[in-house]
Amino acid sequence: MKIGIVSDTHDNVAATERITDILDSEGVEIVIHCGDFVAPLLPPYFSEFELHGVLGNNDGDVANLQAAFDSLGGESELHGRFATLEFDGLSFAVLHGESMDEVRAIADSEAYDFVCYGHHHTRDRSEHGRTTLVNPGAQFPTTPADHQTIALVDTRTESVQFRSVLE
Repeated sequence: MKIGIVSDTHDNVAATERITDILDSEGVEIVIHCGDFVAPLLPPYFSEFELHGVLGNNDGDVANLQAAFDSLGGESELHGRFATLEFDGLSFAVLHGESMDEVRAIADSEAYDFVCYGHHHTRDRSEHGRTTLVNPGAQFPTTPADHQTIALVDTRTESVQFRSVLE
């Protein structure tokens, strides 16, 4: 199974449309969003996927974000500030990640197969013991082009691949 990891879409509708096109073309079934949707207008763009999201520091309209998730139905869920998820026997910790000390501590605990975070607008993939740390990049206008990316996790191979949203 392929899982899309997305973060910091910051109301960027054009980037979100490109993201969903990429996810669809890659055969993604599940999307994990690491926060900073900003407004509730973005979750409906992910309606073709099972969407799991956490809140970021710029997600102020929580009630309407929750309503947007509720309207998606199915297994889609807004999890609050932290989520523990499992797909195909792999465990995922998901947070926005304002504190890199917190992100690293979760990764260093080796309690999860993947720790997914955003906030820093910089894509990252690193190994911490048995845990893979993933920041998919961001869609904020000032983000450098090489970090305007999403990540794809293949649960069969446990591999991570980045895809540019600018292509």
